[in-house]
Amino acid sequence: MAEQKLPDVGPDTSPETRHLSRRKFFTYAGLSAVTAATLAACQKDLRGGQPSAPYAQDDPHNKPANTVNLGSGDIGILNYAYALEQLEAAFYIRVTSSLYAGATSKEKMYLEDIRDHEIAHREFFKTALGKKAIGPLLFDFSSINFSSRASVLGTAKAFEDLGVSAYNGAGELIQNADYLLLAGKIVSVEARHAAAIRDLLNYGSFADATVVDNNGLDVYRKPAEVLSIAGTYIETKIIANNLPTS
Repeated sequence: MAEQKLPDVGPDTSPETRHLSRRKFFTYAGLSAVTAATLAACQKDLRGGQPSAPYAQDDPHNKPANTVNLGSGDIGILNYAYALEQLEAAFYIRVTSSLYAGATSKEKMYLEDIRDHEIAHREFFKTALGKKAIGPLLFDFSSINFSSRASVLGTAKAFEDLGVSAYNGAGELIQNADYLLLAGKIVSVEARHAAAIRDLLNYGSFADATVVDNNGLDVYRKPAEVLSIAGTYIETKIIANNLPTS
């Protein structure tokens, strides 16, 4: 795959990030005052009451620039989710920076709203993890034709379906009930995205048999499978061998 640098999808450089107000952030993420309190508790838990040593052996930042280590336990799972939210945010920022020809006002509204949700999710995990957060990832979107409606919406569908299945598969690996609550709030938003994108492509396909089984349950994927699929678009090497498996 040919390398393609995308200067407009950096983690802190987009106008969308700079103009995303704190109020809008919590609104889009679906986070109430209770969740804000949980965030503060999460930060305390992750810090362990002490600043992290800048070059500790298990510090994900103590890696080459093109490699990140997700870590282990709940922190590893949160970093895993953070990596996926970085990917989705970068994709939608790129999409909305120059929409494909013929995009309807409805499509523009949907894609911009989803972009803002994904930015909010990304920044939430970054803040909650603090010094335990992985660094910014590099992406390769060269396989996507951003001038094509079919390519953009097809990729959006794939990303949203993958994201829902990723949260579903990670839920049983989370030990802290507060983190599980937050993951549940976010996956419900991701499922709304998936349904919206699917109906833009093929009305009525929002919950077809490819994502919902005969018991009415959504599909799930474990981290190894998700990262293998997402790796098509991620240039940064992700070390995930310390994530919990059960």
